[in-house]
Amino acid sequence: MTTPASTTTAPLPPRSARAGSAKTSPVRDLLALTERPEVISFAGGLPAPELFDLDGIRAAYDEVLRTPAVLQYSTSEGDRRLREIVAGQYTDDGLPTEATDLIVTTGSQQGLGLLSTALLDPGDAILVEEPCYLAALQTFALAGARVIGVPYAGDELDLDALDRLAAEHAPRFFYTVPTFQNPTGRTHGLVARERIADAARRHGFRVIEDEPYRQLRYSGAPLPSIASFAPDHVLSLGSFSKVIAPGLRIGWVRTTADIRPTVTIAKQAADLHTSTIDQAAAAHYLGSGRAAPALERIRTEYAARRDAMLDALPRTLPAGSTWNSPDGGMFVWARLPQGMDATAELARVLPHDVAFVPGAPFFAGPADERALRLSFTTYSPERIRVGLSRLGTALGSAR
Repeated sequence: MTTPASTTTAPLPPRSARAGSAKTSPVRDLLALTERPEVISFAGGLPAPELFDLDGIRAAYDEVLRTPAVLQYSTSEGDRRLREIVAGQYTDDGLPTEATDLIVTTGSQQGLGLLSTALLDPGDAILVEEPCYLAALQTFALAGARVIGVPYAGDELDLDALDRLAAEHAPRFFYTVPTFQNPTGRTHGLVARERIADAARRHGFRVIEDEPYRQLRYSGAPLPSIASFAPDHVLSLGSFSKVIAPGLRIGWVRTTADIRPTVTIAKQAADLHTSTIDQAAAAHYLGSGRAAPALERIRTEYAARRDAMLDALPRTLPAGSTWNSPDGGMFVWARLPQGMDATAELARVLPHDVAFVPGAPFFAGPADERALRLSFTTYSPERIRVGLSRLGTALGSAR
């Protein structure tokens, strides 16, 4: 006699606590809401697609596809020629670097994940700028980190707070986007970079220096990397997403010798290696002589777009609003007047076919509900003016 099959279904295990602590990205959510072509979205930090060097990139792929090896498995560290080119760029910029210092990643976002894997155990404390790059906060939440925000005093990082928090929490690292930060567009000056490096040495923590916007400078003088002041304490991230095209998904980690083997193992476990054909094409493109003039065209156009946005903002935002004037990058950070909430205003603005990102999700701690981020790179100056006119109308009707 057979026993009847049980009709009871046992509950499935829940998702991990770490996964549950990661917030969704409002930027990604807004991309879905603003796909209609009539919507002018200042929400996403999207490069201008019409500025991609399609002919040069296509020629690079055509050339490297003459060799079957670009379709084969490769080393986890990455294409040797590509790493030599990137190392040369660092060295020319005043930070001596060898190809062996670099690990190529699938976008610098993966590099951030690899460093979190290599450096963090659940419950470890880290310091971040407040506000902070949102996808970094997601990465750190998935790693189970205890994230502590270092506030700004006006437009400058509160370096005394950095010292105090480092002494109190013994962080594993301080994460910073020191040049044209996402979301604020702010840049740490020379003194701030020196003091961040000094704090890392005195308190014994690392610095993760994320530099995706460094080459997008439109005014002001270049600044040295934080790594140049404390080379044994600083890990650097870079990317071609903003200066060639984000679809390549090529970034890198500039490691220090003590953690390089661990980061390499984390890379092996993540995806074995970044796409070999994409790496080879990027190396060929960079060596072809086309990359430098293409980047100069991008900088010239983005400067005009930044200026168009800054020129229109006094006629757009309500009286009592404030905003900054970044020397480069992709973003302007603004604050609405007392009593206004950027998240609430967004719901009223979207029906006018224009969008921005509220600033609140970029905070690890208590949020500034009045803050918002505006990206100026995606549209022409004319389209920016149209979008900001819509925004001004929407904000005016909301009051």
